[in-house]
Amino acid sequence: MNRHILCAALAVLALPVMTSVASAGPIERACLSSGRDAANRSVCSCIQQVADMTLRGTDQRKAAVFFRDPDKAQDTFLSKRNADDAFWERYKNFGATAEAYCAG
Repeated sequence: MNRHILCAALAVLALPVMTSVASAGPIERACLSSGRDAANRSVCSCIQQVADMTLRGTDQRKAAVFFRDPDKAQDTFLSKRNADDAFWERYKNFGATAEAYCAG
């Protein structure tokens, strides 16, 4: 009986953590897995909130790749495609907003 109570208690305690990880957006997940010293749950969550306000889902997934492969950002910046230029403008706005909103 005690074993069942312990399992139930652990499940209740783990649920909020599991839910927050499962609900993390692509930017937050990429931020948390980036290995950067400043990447902690609070900062990455803040950056994701800004992404939710400023970027579409497809833009978020594209930007998340930049955390793993910064050369992709350079490729996008140097691209001659109109779609990449439009994305880059949205991405710059996201970056400036995240810096202002999440700096601390």
